Amino acid sequence: MIASRPAGLYKVGTATASVVPMIPLELLARIAAAATVFALIALWEVLAPRRPWSVGRRERWPHNIGILVIDALAVRILIPTAAVGAALFAAGNGWGLFHVAGLRLSVASLLGFLALDLAIYAQHVAFHKVPLLWRLHRMHHADLDIDVTTGVRFHPFEILISMLIKIAVVLALGIPPVAVFVFEVVLNATSMFNHGNVSMPSWLDRVLRLIVVTPDMHRVHHSIAARETDSNYGFNLPWWDRLFGTYRPAPEAGHQGMTIGLLSFRQRAELRLDRLLTQPFRGNTADQPRQREDKP
Repeated sequence: MIASRPAGLYKVGTATASVVPMIPLELLARIAAAATVFALIALWEVLAPRRPWSVGRRERWPHNIGILVIDALAVRILIPTAAVGAALFAAGNGWGLFHVAGLRLSVASLLGFLALDLAIYAQHVAFHKVPLLWRLHRMHHADLDIDVTTGVRFHPFEILISMLIKIAVVLALGIPPVAVFVFEVVLNATSMFNHGNVSMPSWLDRVLRLIVVTPDMHRVHHSIAARETDSNYGFNLPWWDRLFGTYRPAPEAGHQGMTIGLLSFRQRAELRLDRLLTQPFRGNTADQPRQREDKP
């Protein structure tokens, strides 16, 4: 029988550690980390771009960053405590599989990080396969270039659904707040990193993609070719794509020759903030990868 433990306490060696509320610090730390990573990737794009621009920054950045601001406000207004708050609630009430199993904080944190990353992978696949969800997700794919701002360009409805999925996983497993916080920071950072229009030596890319999704690996996912769009779904860890058979090492046309985006939304007017917000409600789902055939 598993020995009972007061709610909100994790096993740390032979002692226990109380969960301390961290939401204000969590918000500040996430903003600081995201701003730092954004600045570094943006500078890298200037110093060593991987591909020539189709449209460039001036027509895209104000609207992509505008979406980020709307996303952040939507989450904070509609789900104020977000995933870390859910983790604090679970810890305080002893909810979740990890609490029932009496796992050490270190083990629960590692398993929690992996579980959240697998959930994001599965969610990403679902947003490609389910027509209604694809309507929301395709805004991310309709960017005519791929760079650091593409990594934060998601429809607010998609962000809210994603947050609810993470909260459900956190509550079901009882993932420690520290693991949720680390995961959220890493997810934000890797999303900007692997969408970056940055070049690196091929040997470094081969080494890095053993442990993290690299820009060259994820860029394939933004190809206009359906069979390439339906690959490389990972954001943090590259292992899920290899495990579930969705890994594709490179685009057939090469990184310089591939076309970014979707056939349905190639007009520059579609880059405007108002068009991004209304995109899910316009057109049909004929641009969903599984419903179209690749063209030569």
